[in-house]
Amino acid sequence: MVTPDRPAVLDLIGHTPLVRVTRFDTGPCTLFLKLESQNPGGSIKDRIGVAMIEAAEAGGRLRPGGTVVEATAGNTGLGLALVARAKGYRVVLVVPDKMATEKVLHLRALGAEVHITRSDVGKGHPEYYQDMAARLAAGIPGAFFADQFNNPANPRAHETTTGPELWEQTGHDLDAIVVGVGSSGTITGLTRYFRRVQPKLRFVLADPLGSVLAEYTRSGRVGEAGSWAVEGIGEDFVPGIADLSGVTHAYTIDDHESFETARELLRREGILAGSSTGTLLAAALRYCREQTAPQRVVSFVCDTGTRYLSKVYNDAWMLDQGLLERPKFGDLRDLISRRASDGSVVSAGPNDTLLTAFQRMRLADVSQLPVLDEGRVVGIVDESDLLMAVHADASRFRSPVSQAMTPAPETIAPTASLAELEALLDRGLTAIVADAKGFHGLITRYDLLIHLRKTLA
Repeated sequence: MVTPDRPAVLDLIGHTPLVRVTRFDTGPCTLFLKLESQNPGGSIKDRIGVAMIEAAEAGGRLRPGGTVVEATAGNTGLGLALVARAKGYRVVLVVPDKMATEKVLHLRALGAEVHITRSDVGKGHPEYYQDMAARLAAGIPGAFFADQFNNPANPRAHETTTGPELWEQTGHDLDAIVVGVGSSGTITGLTRYFRRVQPKLRFVLADPLGSVLAEYTRSGRVGEAGSWAVEGIGEDFVPGIADLSGVTHAYTIDDHESFETARELLRREGILAGSSTGTLLAAALRYCREQTAPQRVVSFVCDTGTRYLSKVYNDAWMLDQGLLERPKFGDLRDLISRRASDGSVVSAGPNDTLLTAFQRMRLADVSQLPVLDEGRVVGIVDESDLLMAVHADASRFRSPVSQAMTPAPETIAPTASLAELEALLDRGLTAIVADAKGFHGLITRYDLLIHLRKTLA
């Protein structure tokens, strides 16, 4: 039920802090970051969530008992869900399948209904997330389709809140703003505001490699879109509300640089941010270092990095995606996702209990563990071994791993060929890579698939 008073949590949206970047080379410029991660929903999209819903309420398009529907890469959905659920509305969201797990869990915890669809299709395809959301909205009585890409309340939120805040926080002394474009609400709203108060201000576009927007600002042409792993910014079309006329510089940033810059921001400045912030900061640093005279530049920490712990800040995921470099050996060791040499192997000892082995499998999201005794492989234990050991008597979880493991398993040398590896995997075995120097790690079918995908790329 919608309460007559405005929920107090909504008063915490906006007025986010501005911090100076001090541990990066910013050339002759002073670079600031506005911490939109400090909004109650964790991102800049809280601003448009409250703006779009309250505009719909005022216009009679959203009434008590209604449903808010939207297509989102995550943060707009979180902003809408925060506001809508606080006000008592049903929330239905369509999200692409590349979205971080943390975002989906957060949305569902807020009570939103989440429909996951493909991220590898474009506008016009029935499974494109915006088209699917529009269809869902059309079929739900009393639904309000937020439609952030065409909703005028989206840029108005930034024109009336983000812009004035920045102008006040910088003491009316600002030369450039570095921004990304998703729905384009931020850049459009800021362009409108600063045309009035500082018409000479420069807008710098930070765009993921694969997006069409950077090239559009340079040539006016919408080229063919590619794919990118960064979430929340970059598009395969120009949004209907977009005003990119203030863009004076546009930088195309690849996924590797975006993710590494986000990780470096945490290491150097202690700021935990998402992948889009990495794109913005990488572009801001390029712009600042290219200048020959001092400028005051602002960019954004678009959202909190806590919703990317399984991706940006997960070395295993980064390695799988080819976004993290590590030493190459030129043999099968390059296929191992968790190497013994860097201490990332998850293992069990022969005297550990089966419960300990099971808990380690769950924590590491693996289905088998090497059994190591003083660095030597003495066995392997997998889910089937555990189930066979305990299915008739759960108390056997207290038994030692040595009673359930496969002892003296077959190993393969790191110098073996890919064909030999495939033959081993075809026999239903996990490849245990070891030689006279010791145990190096496991290679699973999944690891082989990752390797083959990388060779295709």
